[in-house]
Amino acid sequence: MNAPLTTGHWLRICTVADIPPLGSRVVEREAGNIAVFRTGNDEVFALLDRCPHKAGPLSQGIVHGQTVTCPLHSWNIDLTSGEARAPDVGCARRFPVKVENGEVYLAL
Repeated sequence: MNAPLTTGHWLRICTVADIPPLGSRVVEREAGNIAVFRTGNDEVFALLDRCPHKAGPLSQGIVHGQTVTCPLHSWNIDLTSGEARAPDVGCARRFPVKVENGEVYLAL
């Protein structure tokens, strides 16, 4: 991913077009990578790139609707809240994200 640009407390990370539909991009950082997801409806969400179950890389999961399925043990994580879908219990940290004029911004 290109070098991020900062704008106030929002960090410009990429364009929506840089995120594959039903896919993700990873923002690398020392405190833990962040997975930025794009749904089939071009909605953008950001979660800590660690499944709450066994710390699997959510960025490598399958996006369907507003959910990502962890590639390790198939836990379904709601992209809007970070919460695991029943019957599983747990939560991935969510980060505020916004899209303006096709640009994706992340608040850390």
